[in-house]
Amino acid sequence: MKLFVKLKQYFLDKSESVSILEKKINYIFHNKDFLDQAFTHRSLNTEPRKNYERLEFLGDAVIDIIISRELMRDFPEGDEGLLTQRRAALVQKPYLASIGHLLDLMDYLKIDRSVNLEIEKIAEKQQANLFEALIGAIYLDGGIEPCRRLILETVWTYRQEAWKSTNYKGKLIEFCHSKNIANPLFLVKDISGPDHQRTFEIQVKIGKEKYSSGTGTNKKTAEQIAAKLALEELGASF
Repeated sequence: MKLFVKLKQYFLDKSESVSILEKKINYIFHNKDFLDQAFTHRSLNTEPRKNYERLEFLGDAVIDIIISRELMRDFPEGDEGLLTQRRAALVQKPYLASIGHLLDLMDYLKIDRSVNLEIEKIAEKQQANLFEALIGAIYLDGGIEPCRRLILETVWTYRQEAWKSTNYKGKLIEFCHSKNIANPLFLVKDISGPDHQRTFEIQVKIGKEKYSSGTGTNKKTAEQIAAKLALEELGASF
């Protein structure tokens, strides 16, 4: 009898938690299975349709398209380099993790106890993954519009904080130091266009390795984009 009461209370608590989350994000799921999947870590279920990884993949793409559209509205004269740099700051894991923290998403995560969430990097990654998975779940359940509303109320609302704090060139230098590898060199690969509308192409070189080029209407922007690409190719967590 006691076991039955405990089980009943457990499921009531979970149901209440979900309701609290739905109120917090101002969206009620039609299919609760999507919501359940969005907060299930693969340590509990390796079946692709039962954990959040597919939804995370989808949510990442949805965030990209929503943010890209808002940036084009916000910077009507902005070139590709500027838009890319601004978007990169808004979709980076640390910033999305801060949004996940804002929504207390870790409160709803179902994960095996073997995963040590006391390690800051692991916890931060989970926060970001959960936000992306939640967006993916909302998209499948209700389409693009409720995703857009939530992204605008969170990611877009606090965008100035992300833009203020992102310095990919500095992060790349720090990463190289932490791995005891050579300092990155930022090589000017090409300068094109008329004097009033120059485009700079910068390539990062670390030791003998060269990485994807970044382009922008000024050298600083191009260096930041090139640094971000190098961090991605190096598998750095940023």
